Amino acid sequence: MKLFIDTGSLKDIEKLVPIGIIDGITTNPSLLAKEEEDHRQILKRICDLVRGPVSAEVVATDAEGMVREGRDLAAIDEHIVVKVPFGPEGLKACGRLRADGHRVNVTLVFSAAQALLAAKVGASYVSPFVGRVDDIASDGMRLIEEIVEIFDNYDFATEVLVASARSPMHVVQAARMGADICTCPATVIEALFKHPLTDIGLERFLKDWEKAQAVKA
Repeated sequence: MKLFIDTGSLKDIEKLVPIGIIDGITTNPSLLAKEEEDHRQILKRICDLVRGPVSAEVVATDAEGMVREGRDLAAIDEHIVVKVPFGPEGLKACGRLRADGHRVNVTLVFSAAQALLAAKVGASYVSPFVGRVDDIASDGMRLIEEIVEIFDNYDFATEVLVASARSPMHVVQAARMGADICTCPATVIEALFKHPLTDIGLERFLKDWEKAQAVKA
């Protein structure tokens, strides 16, 4: 399963990308608004750092506006994936952008039916929001299971991009279900490294090494 960072922060990206575990980035207007630089400059710098898919979201709500903004975003760098919101207008825009040869990430997906419609118009990625589904007392990971099953049944080329992942367990469950990608904040990715037994084991190894060196001295 590919792992993306959900961020607009160059600091997060510069910290995690060199490790070799990051395959791409997802951004949105809210994340980019937190940064001081112009959003186009930030997106270009992110693309230069990651050299993988970088989702950049339109803010228009009509198909014409989405297509216009999407083409503008795609011109920033070859790694840009145009991100459009689910809905009739978003699906229209998706089809037109795909016809232009641009990759499209259909976001704000909250049901398997919505994911199916996005796949039918050729979305490169579909982004179901598991955390927000959990927030309304539904099962976000069950949604991922349903989408993966449907896409496997019909060999859709659309990749399942698990979004709004809020814990390491979301990441592990997504991988077990066969999702293509999971995107998470940097804090969640950093939490994947942590286990108390790893810390204890390393501490013991270092103490044993120090004892051995003391004896030799």
